[in-house]
Amino acid sequence: MKQRKTLYGLLACVSIVFILYALVVNYIIDPGAEEFLTKKTGLKRELNLPVWLNVMHVHVAFACIAIAAGVLNFSNRIFEKSRKFHRINGYVYLASVLLVVITSGYLAPYATGGKISSVGFNALNILWLLITIIALVQIKKKRIVRHRNWMIRSYAFCFTNMSIHLITSLFHQGFGLIYVTSYTIGVYGSIVLLLIIPDVIIRTIGPSREVIISP
Repeated sequence: MKQRKTLYGLLACVSIVFILYALVVNYIIDPGAEEFLTKKTGLKRELNLPVWLNVMHVHVAFACIAIAAGVLNFSNRIFEKSRKFHRINGYVYLASVLLVVITSGYLAPYATGGKISSVGFNALNILWLLITIIALVQIKKKRIVRHRNWMIRSYAFCFTNMSIHLITSLFHQGFGLIYVTSYTIGVYGSIVLLLIIPDVIIRTIGPSREVIISP
């Protein structure tokens, strides 16, 4: 029980910090994404900046909603107080994931690193959507523990951006690789991490039903 509370507390803190960071950077400090755009080189298609920015802002907004909705539904206390809220909030999470995936589909062709990175982003999107749908199917079949486990896997993909930039920084600043190469490694490295880390967490918390998520 104590271990699960510690994990949830850590998750909540990371989620809150990440949401605040994303909102401040994308809507206050650099709403025009000028710094981010300077790193995009060798684009094969023309970037319609106004449209791209609007899609990016929608993408960030719903990513933050997905993170917030997910962390709330991992709370056993909230679940016990209101299963109706838990269920409705689960659908908010599902809708947010769908909108993040759709907007990411538009943004992917303009990804730093060109086509190789674009393919990686599309793979991430397909995996995230597929895993989230599996989680929904599991709860519809009343398989609560399996649903919880698949939701843990799904929620990990909310931190795709964080994972990509951490790996990119490691290879760019730590190992001295050029930024574009480091970013591409970050995209594919994230796929590996986001598939492995959730299963480590699942094994850590075990099959207990104390943490239940249902949409």
